[in-house]
Amino acid sequence: MEEFTYRDNVLMAEDASLEEAAEMYGTPLYLYSRRSIVEHCRHIEAAFGDTPHLTCYAVKANGNGSILKIIAGEGLGADVVSGGELQMALAAGFPPERITFSSVGKQEDEIAAGLHAGIRAFNAESRQELEVLNALASARDTMARVMLRVNLDLGGDTHAYLSTGKHTDKFGIPKEEIPETMRWARGLAHLDIRGLHSHLGSQIVDAEKFIVAAHDLTGLVGDVRRAGFPVAELDFGGGFGAQYRGYLRHPDVPAEEPTEQDLSAATILRRVLPVLRHCGCGITIQPGRSIMAHAGVLLVRVLYRKPAGGKVFIVVDGGMNDLLRPSLYGAHHQIVPVRLQGRRHECVDVVGPLCESGDFLALNRQLPAAQRGDLLAVMCTGAYGYVLSSNYNARPRPAEVLAEGDRCRVIRPRERVQDLLS
Repeated sequence: MEEFTYRDNVLMAEDASLEEAAEMYGTPLYLYSRRSIVEHCRHIEAAFGDTPHLTCYAVKANGNGSILKIIAGEGLGADVVSGGELQMALAAGFPPERITFSSVGKQEDEIAAGLHAGIRAFNAESRQELEVLNALASARDTMARVMLRVNLDLGGDTHAYLSTGKHTDKFGIPKEEIPETMRWARGLAHLDIRGLHSHLGSQIVDAEKFIVAAHDLTGLVGDVRRAGFPVAELDFGGGFGAQYRGYLRHPDVPAEEPTEQDLSAATILRRVLPVLRHCGCGITIQPGRSIMAHAGVLLVRVLYRKPAGGKVFIVVDGGMNDLLRPSLYGAHHQIVPVRLQGRRHECVDVVGPLCESGDFLALNRQLPAAQRGDLLAVMCTGAYGYVLSSNYNARPRPAEVLAEGDRCRVIRPRERVQDLLS
């Protein structure tokens, strides 16, 4: 899946020039490859073979309506974490019976909307939430289909802010409480308890962590069944990591050694499916990053080259308001020139225009020497890019553009300052 490649020293998305896209639509600019999105969906589906399953795309990774329609068209379901995402998923064409609702803090109106739509399942996080689900379903004379979210107390070797599976995290019901919670919940007349759900965190790159989680989860299924309660479905969550370092390779681009070797949702699934199949449950997963990360780039233009304090700062027109991950998580995104010009490599900080020292896209990074007006591509920004953007410093959000073959089209227009004045 190499939708972003150099051709005649210019970076292309499929057959569309990123240089031409930036000239036409301006910068900062999020640009996505339709082909990449489709191929990532199909690689994940192919990994299941003949195993009964449902793949629910995690809408929180990238909720652009046009992108959601592409993924829905591939036959995937959707995992939502808010009432807003639920409405977006329905509008994009995801059938309600293929929508799951996660989130540790579901509000009553959001639950009501899910019940009204008839979604596949609510991933419930606590006894009190189960009581609320039961009461709201009772008031509507319906049943709430529920999965119990388990906290397996497993770390995922990821950033602390991305961890969701340790006992100190806010998510899920402690695994030792699951059998008793299952017994108690089955006494609530308007709950249909379908099975168990777990989620270790996000950007987990160690397949062994998923294998341990699969063994723990299937073992828990056995415990619950021996206690006399049926378990028909198993939701293994998401969190499958994506390669960020060294994603794009070219002799004129500084080499980066990937820390994520042979990593994809498909390769991880092929290792965990033999474990998950043992319990005879229908299997659901919720990938987001592993579908979208590689499908997008953020284009930024160099405003100034500023030597100071023994360093070189490359000041660009996009910052933490456009891409928060480097500042929030210390996340690494490869940055490359859109046009290769054979320049020497140097160590620089790539920083944004905001009035924050934490406003950076890369620190101490080797890049070809950049000059004012140069166009840079921040790679692998299709997931958790635009969705985390803001209007900090009263800066309008960038446009989003979709590359399809040799053409691009706007799928979200650039905000204007006037949009911020109302």
